[in-house]
Amino acid sequence: MNIFLGSFTFSLLTYLFLTLGSGGYILWSPEEIIFAILFSIFSAVSMKKLFSMAGKKSRFHILNPKRWLLFFIYIIGPFFWNLTKANLDVASRIITGKIKPGIVKIHTGLKTDLGIALLANSITLTPGTLTVDVDEKNDLYVHCINVNHKEPKIEEVCSSFQKWAKRIAE
Repeated sequence: MNIFLGSFTFSLLTYLFLTLGSGGYILWSPEEIIFAILFSIFSAVSMKKLFSMAGKKSRFHILNPKRWLLFFIYIIGPFFWNLTKANLDVASRIITGKIKPGIVKIHTGLKTDLGIALLANSITLTPGTLTVDVDEKNDLYVHCINVNHKEPKIEEVCSSFQKWAKRIAE
């Protein structure tokens, strides 16, 4: 029942916040409130079924608010900083022409699909790198704009992204 009430409350408040002021003189029209309640009931029933199908709460550890806070800190901190550095590095390499592209294999050490996806997307969103493939051992193949070693250390390719992905997703 807690899952239902929590999902219902979250959905209702989110919907009402996103449609704030859509009623003219009052904040919401009656139709808007009725739809918000129906939408929230549907959302809560869906979440309850999703949790009951899983059988284990451990599969939903990513729903922990601590992990969302870590993700937010990661995005505005290390990810944004490395994104800025990568933009400047790519710009300087384009101007100077010092480009030595190649594909490298990095060992992630991550076990969950969410961790692999978070790391792969972080690498791909950073200028100068692109995640090309993931093998069955969860190793990533990354195309880099400047390759100095055939098998570089993971920190050379993606800075602290791997540590943050492990902290957030595992």
